[in-house]
Amino acid sequence: MIVYVVLVLATGAERIAELVISQRNAAWAFERGGVEHGRGHFPAMVALHTGLLLACIAEVVLLDRPFTPAIGWPMLVVVLACQAGRYWIIASLGHQWNTRVIVVPGLGRVTRGPYRFTWLRHPNYIVVAVEGIALPLVHGAWITALVFTALNLILLLRFRIPTENRALAALDARA
Repeated sequence: MIVYVVLVLATGAERIAELVISQRNAAWAFERGGVEHGRGHFPAMVALHTGLLLACIAEVVLLDRPFTPAIGWPMLVVVLACQAGRYWIIASLGHQWNTRVIVVPGLGRVTRGPYRFTWLRHPNYIVVAVEGIALPLVHGAWITALVFTALNLILLLRFRIPTENRALAALDARA
């Protein structure tokens, strides 16, 4: 259980590092006339993702969830693959990567990395969704996996993806 708690805390530390990168990239975008879209859903996104990490630990500790190797080890591999995917996405987007939806006029869509696949419009959200299932399941926190997935799809992505699509469509219209 201690190793799992360390994994979740390390994931939280990594998210804080992402927020630092995001703030740096937001400053870069705003200096170039970047426009933010959908600011209202950002606090809910932060709360949901923070809640995921807290719930992972709480469910495992409070409900005494066992580590089941047949599920836990494969889910750990999936979590690590998601992390690699996240870094690939961040590297591919460069200064344009952000946890917020900020579009810089004059910059086109990124077409490298996972964004070169036209059928894969939002790879980051796929990574987040898969990780939201896999991280809790590393140590049997299946309630957290189900609740996060439902809330992520119903309450967040239903707003976030259309917001991003509208922002990118406006960018494409100006290009």
